[in-house]
Amino acid sequence: MIVRVTGALMRAILIALAIATPSLLLPDITADAAQVVVLVAMVGALYTFIEYFSQFPTIIEFRFAPPVNRLRYFTAFAMILLLTVYQSGPALDSPISDLLQRVGQILVNAVDFPYSPVRLVILALPEDASSVFIQDVRAAAGIAYLTSLCGLVAFGILVRVYGWPARYGAFNVWINLPLFDPTGGGDVLARLKRDSVVNIVLGFLLPFLAPVVVRFLMPMVDLHALALPQTLIWTMVAWAFLPANLIMRGVALARVAAMIEAKRRRTYAAAKAEGVLAI
Repeated sequence: MIVRVTGALMRAILIALAIATPSLLLPDITADAAQVVVLVAMVGALYTFIEYFSQFPTIIEFRFAPPVNRLRYFTAFAMILLLTVYQSGPALDSPISDLLQRVGQILVNAVDFPYSPVRLVILALPEDASSVFIQDVRAAAGIAYLTSLCGLVAFGILVRVYGWPARYGAFNVWINLPLFDPTGGGDVLARLKRDSVVNIVLGFLLPFLAPVVVRFLMPMVDLHALALPQTLIWTMVAWAFLPANLIMRGVALARVAAMIEAKRRRTYAAAKAEGVLAI
């Protein structure tokens, strides 16, 4: 009981910290914006506490299969923190912020090439955008996209090298996938494989499709709002983290499907060996 309460409280604090980080570090935050951020942080912390305090999950997947959710959180938090420090660099006036700006510029140049997601984000900006505005969006998109790639690499190492989730204890499909309905029709294994492919493909295409969709919706979307640091940070986090999260989920579902398939083969082989199944 005490361990569950402590863990839920710690996770709630971390979620609130991630949401409030831009408001804590960025200069010139208005009182209204700060109040909205505090409200959202409290709601996020409350939901997280209730979810992890309960013995039965409701929405959060892979809750009992660490460290997937921890990796997701730290990937998103790294995006928020790096973008915030980059945007507030002149105000912070610290060696860390100066170093981050220089390193960020180098990394952005590495991913800003023709037909890259970062280049598509720049092409989606209004034609009358200033050079400073374009540079800020370019840097934010590059930092967010590279951070998401680092998160994907870390998850790939976790799955391939460390054998997640088999090496981390027993894996229960039904409590780790609360939104997956086993009675939805069809073979569970086939549905897991199908969902895995859909998530991976969608996660790969989203960074390319999102700027194109925004370009078509230009009359209804005011992209000049990205000039506001908080708007730019959260937009870039959503643009980069959601596809990475989909790919992580797709790879995790593929891994679970492979485990179920291997378990079935062993069960059938044992049944044949005992003469229970006809060969």
